[in-house]
Amino acid sequence: MQNERTVDYYEALQISRNADPEMIHRVYRLLAQRFHPDNRDTGSADRFREVCDAYAVLSDPERRAKYDVAHQQERKDRFRLVSDGVDPENDVQMEQAIRLTVLEVLYTRRRTDARNPGVLPVELEELTGTPREHLEFTMWFLTQKKFLHRADNSRLTITVEGVEYLEQSQEANLKRRPRLQAGAFASQVA
Repeated sequence: MQNERTVDYYEALQISRNADPEMIHRVYRLLAQRFHPDNRDTGSADRFREVCDAYAVLSDPERRAKYDVAHQQERKDRFRLVSDGVDPENDVQMEQAIRLTVLEVLYTRRRTDARNPGVLPVELEELTGTPREHLEFTMWFLTQKKFLHRADNSRLTITVEGVEYLEQSQEANLKRRPRLQAGAFASQVA
């Protein structure tokens, strides 16, 4: 079995973290058939192994509970800012780093949970390790630039403009911004 901290099992099965056991089983059967190495059209040994590993963990209540604890911590650690390369006295530099982190969180949420792409400000606070009062300016700025949208239920979602900005400027942004803690999480957030 792969290390449970290197793969997002929820993403491997393309399900929500709230999926019930029946849903996990149905999706597993569908994906296992699709990616089985004997399937000439869509077979993939690596993807099949990933789906099987995910099912083995998420279908066992005890293993799933342990995985969920680690998964939640990794989600938080992935986006928590590390101050390397940022002068704490330089508010502009720190604000730019926070903006990019917020966009990454929203981008990842949109990609991994398309049915529920919104993030509450309190979740954003937890994931980025930034107090809400410091995020207010960030959210205002990103809203004015039309990079994020605040729904009536207060959930924040990335817009098309935000996705395009993040994707087009990723290389330049990675050079300018502080490093993010490298949690063992795969490249997405759930």
